[in-house]
Amino acid sequence: MPPMAVSWRDKMQYELKNGGDTIKGIIIEGISVPVGTSPADVLYKAKQKMKRFGLPIGSLHFRLYKKSIDARKRDDIRVVYSVLGVAKEGTTLSSEAIARSGCKPYVENVLSITKGTTPLLARPLVVGAGPAGLFCAYLLAREGYRPLLIDRGDDMDSRVASVERFVKFGVLDTESNIQFGAGGAGTFSDGKLLTRINDPRCSFVLETLKDMGAPEDITLNAKPHVGTDVLRLVVTRMLETITQLGGEVMFRCRLDGIKRMTDGSFSAQTTRGDLSCGVIVLAPGHSARDTYAMLLREGYPLIPKPMSVGVRIEHLRQDMDEMLYGSMAGHPDLGAGEYHLSHTKGERGVYTFCMCPGGEVVAAASEENTVVVNGMSHRARNQTNSNAAVAVSVFPEDYEPYNGSDVLGAIEFQRRIERAAFVAGGKNYDVPVMTVGDFLGNKAGKAMADPTRVLPSYRGGNHFKVASLGEVLPPYVVASLSEGLRVFDKKLPGYAMPEAVLSGAETRTSAPVRIRRGEDFCALGYPGIYPCGEGAGYAGGITSAAADGLKVAEAIIAKYC
Repeated sequence: MPPMAVSWRDKMQYELKNGGDTIKGIIIEGISVPVGTSPADVLYKAKQKMKRFGLPIGSLHFRLYKKSIDARKRDDIRVVYSVLGVAKEGTTLSSEAIARSGCKPYVENVLSITKGTTPLLARPLVVGAGPAGLFCAYLLAREGYRPLLIDRGDDMDSRVASVERFVKFGVLDTESNIQFGAGGAGTFSDGKLLTRINDPRCSFVLETLKDMGAPEDITLNAKPHVGTDVLRLVVTRMLETITQLGGEVMFRCRLDGIKRMTDGSFSAQTTRGDLSCGVIVLAPGHSARDTYAMLLREGYPLIPKPMSVGVRIEHLRQDMDEMLYGSMAGHPDLGAGEYHLSHTKGERGVYTFCMCPGGEVVAAASEENTVVVNGMSHRARNQTNSNAAVAVSVFPEDYEPYNGSDVLGAIEFQRRIERAAFVAGGKNYDVPVMTVGDFLGNKAGKAMADPTRVLPSYRGGNHFKVASLGEVLPPYVVASLSEGLRVFDKKLPGYAMPEAVLSGAETRTSAPVRIRRGEDFCALGYPGIYPCGEGAGYAGGITSAAADGLKVAEAIIAKYC
């Protein structure tokens, strides 16, 4: 018999090895159709493909499973589907027949939960309400552990008000902003859920988000997105669910220290008093620099890690759609055009990241006298510009001139770029911008053109200053960006059009440090302290951070009763 606490993936492998017939369904991949093909026609093609292999069509319920766009040939853009056939009750499927057909077996993605026996002396404390902290707290609450979830920033409504005040008036709240508060940095993004990690927890994340109000197509599209306007509602509902399940949520509560008590529990020192807890999950997000400093002072195992810095590039959405889709641009089946471009020379790479079709560049500073940019789209993706980060990889040795090639050097590396952007923008939280034509024409120090055809979208579009980005970014970053833009223009003709606009600085692509943890998910040398998510250096993006939050929750549940 299979082991008791077997995961769905292990169960599938067991059944296939033993010739079992309990597979839940079949995935038929590679159904390539012209743009505009109806779902009914797609399902018909999948059934015809199955007929050729003698699989039991009448015993299956069919639905669309995954959808992607193949735009490699602009004169023949295709929509590529996978179709799922789920076995009706009482139907058995032969793994051998599925293997012969070239289709894939389908099994339900179910989290494997095993509860431990060690007494938990007080409730778990989860620090940070971004994707990692949210999903960790959600699973703990669902399993009866009544967690306390804290975040230094505000609840959703108050946080949105703080961000809007900064956009309109340049008044920055360093505790509640685009980086800190309900939902974390992902709340003010595109809500992109694409991930390259292969983890069954990702399906649980998508299904949970859908249950909380995200659009149903996030489980269908190969590049799913929620949109920041919808994501705010999803996060709010998830926080309400945690509370309904017995958890507690506390905002404007920053972690300032950790004290281990004589009985093995912890006292978390916060801006809202000391909190007693049995374990602590550290999911602070990638911008919690004072949290990193506190952990360093208390001897936690932090190390610097590679990251990337660069700029945001903006094109007109219509131009970008035409570059990608040609005469098919604007077709409702295609939506706003998305892209990912990369180039590597030696060890250093340059790549596009966090592409926001029909979106805007947002003011993402969390410290005074700094300028940071990020990207955001609403669900409709219907704004005038499309933007993306164009980022260059940097390594710990690059931090040496700033404050040594250690953790403090990594943070200072980011901070100096952000402060330089603040100065270049006029010292009032305006953003320094430069046209691609001037950037590639090496016009630093000479008269530079004002943006004309493509207008910056940062802070409503009227808070920018034309300035040389060479005064903001290190020379090797500027050189890599220049080479990357030229290469990208060959891959996607028109990408480096002179009218496109660059805004700086993009410095928060990922955490600059990692909190080292062991196989038990605890910080090395600190049992009961669980580093988690992107801010701890173990994820990159909403879905992977959420999946890491689930891993940590599973580890806590597996140890403690």
